[in-house]
Amino acid sequence: MPLAAPTVTAVDTHCPYCALQCGMSLDGARVAPRDFPVNAGGLCQKGWTSGELLTSPSRLTTPLIRVDGELRPATWPQALDLVAKRLTEIRAAKGADSVAVFGGGGLTNEKSYLLGKFARVALGTSQIDYNGRFCMSSAAAAGIKAFGADRGMPFPVTDLADADAVLLIGANPAETMPPFTQHLRGADLIVVDPRRTPTAELAGLHLQPAPGTDLALAHGILHAVVADGLLDKSYVVSRTNGFEELWRSVAAWWPERVEQITGVSAADQRRVAAKLAAARNAYVLTARGTEQHANGTAMVNAWINLALALGLPGRKGSGFGCLTGQGNGQGGREHGQKADQLPGYRKIDDPAAREYVAGVWGVPPESLPGPGRSAVELLEALGTEDGPSALMVFGSNLVVSAPGAGNIQDRVSSLDFLVVSDLVLSETAAMADVVLPVTQWAEEDGTMTNLEGRILLRRKAIDPPSGAKTDLYVLSELARRFGQPDGRFPTDAEAVFTELRQASKGGVADYSGITYDRLREGEALYWPVPAESHPGTPRMFLDSFAHPDGRARFVPVDHVGPAELPDAEFPLQATTGRVLQHYQSGAQTRLVKELNDVVAEAFVEVHPDTAARAGLAEGDLAVVRSRRGETVARVRCVASLRPDLVFLPFHFPGEGRANLLTNPALDPTSRMPEFKVCAVALAPAEAVA
Repeated sequence: MPLAAPTVTAVDTHCPYCALQCGMSLDGARVAPRDFPVNAGGLCQKGWTSGELLTSPSRLTTPLIRVDGELRPATWPQALDLVAKRLTEIRAAKGADSVAVFGGGGLTNEKSYLLGKFARVALGTSQIDYNGRFCMSSAAAAGIKAFGADRGMPFPVTDLADADAVLLIGANPAETMPPFTQHLRGADLIVVDPRRTPTAELAGLHLQPAPGTDLALAHGILHAVVADGLLDKSYVVSRTNGFEELWRSVAAWWPERVEQITGVSAADQRRVAAKLAAARNAYVLTARGTEQHANGTAMVNAWINLALALGLPGRKGSGFGCLTGQGNGQGGREHGQKADQLPGYRKIDDPAAREYVAGVWGVPPESLPGPGRSAVELLEALGTEDGPSALMVFGSNLVVSAPGAGNIQDRVSSLDFLVVSDLVLSETAAMADVVLPVTQWAEEDGTMTNLEGRILLRRKAIDPPSGAKTDLYVLSELARRFGQPDGRFPTDAEAVFTELRQASKGGVADYSGITYDRLREGEALYWPVPAESHPGTPRMFLDSFAHPDGRARFVPVDHVGPAELPDAEFPLQATTGRVLQHYQSGAQTRLVKELNDVVAEAFVEVHPDTAARAGLAEGDLAVVRSRRGETVARVRCVASLRPDLVFLPFHFPGEGRANLLTNPALDPTSRMPEFKVCAVALAPAEAVA
């Protein structure tokens, strides 16, 4: 039977899904939208139905321990004692790095912070990373190179309402965050996407480049800006460095040459340059479609170069930004759950940062481990001779969401011990030796940092079911079992945030001036907020960029194309993405009947001619095969799709996992895998009923 939701006074909070973090009110499990700036009273279908998760019969409400191959109920002390015992044994036998921790971009700031502290202080391991490495790391790396700091959108979303032109690259917000599109209504919208998405349908101009050629396209448009006399010379001279070096590499990318590589006409490249240059206010926005590549950092830097040439970043009413995907994709990468990071966006190999944070934590700086493996490298090392033998997972369903998912499932299976903290029995949790049932969004307090860098207080609206505990409780109890002193790992979210404030003080992402009281009072606080008297920073870079000289950097980059090209055996290219009704691995949204009834199974979009050549028609089951595995999906014929491309959503488990196909080739800077393009073959699934 569904869990009973207690009736309470309506509580103002935020949606559990994407980084837009729409404002909503909860009365028990009943959802109502509220007039918050990013959503202005609107919600998408996922938001409207999010209350169903609170009473789902699939909720985990008791710890599970694997006995004789089966997960069986246990008490909390039994489960935590077993976790502490097994991890202690493994660490004693194989060293601190034999235990790894994997976090998530949906965890609150408090959880992200305490998880990073737990790994470094209680476990002493360097082996910690998170699934945000799959979605935001390339944009972050590019932003740091160009601007000296990474805040996905360094301006409020509402600024877009005054834009005359917006160039949107690799983003489909009409499906992934529908309320966002209202901010684009007044702009001349230009969309770059190989697919004719619902967002592309809203555009005045839609460019459909060949997958993996975005960097060349950015070069072609930038070439047109310079050749047609549209370069903002005064801005380039006064606010940037490196244009001359950049131009030496871009000069050879005239639009006609780019047309041969991308398929986008030279005329359209020049139209984009002219539209952006003529606009009083213009924005260039990127997302996963141009970032999730083995050269994703370079791709984003190419688009930043275009924005800088037009004089957009750091100017009120214009700018460059990237659309963060996961609910806390921004805050989740700021406070220490990344392999190379300490709180406040500090680098873990910076001696001064280590000394400062160690002082906040009350431990010697030399006790902190150094940088560990990035997410894909960490997962691929699981169970190997030199890799971790045990893994703790918080807020991630990695056997569905990781690239080359079949190999990652094998690696997880090879572990000596797996612990998963989750609110439902995800596909990863089902493989665990211990499953810890935890509270979810409306059952606990915590802060989130949305895609515009605004810190939000997500409030507790209902009591959790009996038996569910917070992740903070899990970390605190385990730390105590590992010999950590009482109080070092608080269980109260506000107490954790107070410590996070101090740990972030002086860092790039400085939260030290933010308090729960200020958030309760409704203040709009965008980091950095370096003092309680500081109003926050809604618009970054207006006076200077974050490099020591205050100037932005043009970053020369080269087009190299996809890491894997089609051939006779795998003649097509596959790309992946989201659909409106589902979110991430689908572990939660697949439990909501209204959503699952609309999209209940994996599908593959194919051009009708491509389907016919493969012996397939609308509604048939197809096998999509790559060098790493194969996926079974229902055929949807889409006439607007490029004939050389197929599209699969990544929300489905089992044989419908799109990530059985994807390429784990990594960006050399961000270590992001190449989700957005891989070579595949298509055939009828003859043997599948």
